[in-house]
Amino acid sequence: MTKKLTGMALLVALGTAAGFFPAMPFFGAKLFPVQHAINVLAAVFFGSGPAVLVAFVIAVLRNLLAVGTVLAFPGGMVGALVAGLVYRSTRRDWAAAIGEVFGTGVLGALLSVPLARLILGNEAVAFTYIIPFTLSSLAGAVAAFVILKIISPFSVATDRKPGEKGEYK
Repeated sequence: MTKKLTGMALLVALGTAAGFFPAMPFFGAKLFPVQHAINVLAAVFFGSGPAVLVAFVIAVLRNLLAVGTVLAFPGGMVGALVAGLVYRSTRRDWAAAIGEVFGTGVLGALLSVPLARLILGNEAVAFTYIIPFTLSSLAGAVAAFVILKIISPFSVATDRKPGEKGEYK
């Protein structure tokens, strides 16, 4: 349990610190591929519930520090949830990456529209955020997939053996 909480805290710290680097602005949203990579890593390492918690805490901190927008909540959390659920059912890293892209790029983008209207005052149409959210999540998901492939043979600190599919403990 301590390893899990420490790993989650490290991902939160990384996601929060990376929020200070320039993001790609698009229609009031700040595109943040690092968050999507963290979502995939958290989903694979810890599962869907903890991945959603990591995304939520990062979104709260980034908003409190004025380096994020409220759109980080639906985009990040839904992407993390879908990535975790897809990974749990398939035990494939690439499936978690695809789950992140679909969860954030489509579902999170659609959930962001009413939030943008209500809180940001943007008159967004239903598909306004799909392209930018998909591009951002695709970049992050590819980065996470590459990271997972690099560290998989060196997973000594986990119960996962090189080449073995399964959740990190």
